[in-house]
Amino acid sequence: MLRAALLSVTLSSFALAPFQCAHKPDPNLRREDTAGDALWALAENFRARHNDLAARETLAYLVEKYPSSRYTSAAKEELARLDGPSAPSAATHASDASAPPP
Repeated sequence: MLRAALLSVTLSSFALAPFQCAHKPDPNLRREDTAGDALWALAENFRARHNDLAARETLAYLVEKYPSSRYTSAAKEELARLDGPSAPSAATHASDASAPPP
């Protein structure tokens, strides 16, 4: 009798298991970092230490490898800001050095 009751409880718990795990968790309530979260935090850390090259490379990697990350659009905006017209490039510096003074 006890064995039948135990078997019944076990089988009913297996029957309910798919209903308990069927929903998808809210990505904003995650407790663990995803790769995109970690890369975004790493890029922010590089920016805080004024290492723009490392931040740019990290953000580019995030955009390329994790396009569905919740940080992809922010990473693209940050890349545009880092690579914007106010960002000096090596070519600009080289042409300034060879140009005669005004």
